[in-house]
Parts: sequence; structure tokens; C-alpha cells
Amino acid sequence: MEPFVITLDAKAGYKPLLTGKPQTAGMKSGFVSVQPGESCGEHTTGNHEEVLVIIGGEGWLVLAGKNYLEISGGHAAYVPPNTFHDVRNMGGTPLKYVYVVVPVTTAEESNNSNERNNRK
Repeated sequence: MEPFVITLDAKAGYKPLLTGKPQTAGMKSGFVSVQPGESCGEHTTGNHEEVLVIIGGEGWLVLAGKNYLEISGGHAAYVPPNTFHDVRNMGGTPLKYVYVVVPVTTAEESNNSNERNNRK
């Protein structure tokens, strides 16, 4: 893996940024632009944690269809693993954000990985 820079396309509705292995060790991310009155659609990231970094606009992060968190430019929001969620644009301009998802590892998996790395 090598370091690199990706240009965000402000006009894109969705643009993958990091696609996981072999590009990264497991991290995935993308740039999303949700139009006023629309949503990205309810989904879960399964056994991954997710952070949303809101670049502009305003809306709600809806967790499990019942918990509503207000989000807007300058905010970051955390979504725990195995949580159904949706991002809804409640403002008058596009809601733009970057999401980052990372696989969750158990303490045992992490210790085993550290042991393997220390042997190298």
C-alpha cells in the first residue's frame, strides 16, 4: 500500500474514495451528496464502525428508524457496528459528507495480529 491523494467531486451524488483491500488494510470511504428532501437510504454497515464527516448542508442521521441526530457542516457523527441508519437532507442545499467505515476486530484478533507483526 502506498500513500495517495483523491480529489472530491463536489457535483457527484456518490464517489467511492477508499475501496478496502488491496487499496487499504480494510478501511472504506466515500463522498456523498444528498439532494434536499432525499436520503441515502436505510442500511447497516454490519460489523463495521462508521464516522460521517459533514462538509455542508443540514439534515438528520436517523438511527434504527427512531433516534434522530441533527447534523450539519462542521459536524462528525459516529455510527456503531450493526446499526441500521439513514442520512436525510432536511435543508435547502445539498447535504455533503464523507463516510469512513472500518472493520471491528475483537481484542483477541488484535492481539493475534500484533503478535504476528512482532515476529516479523
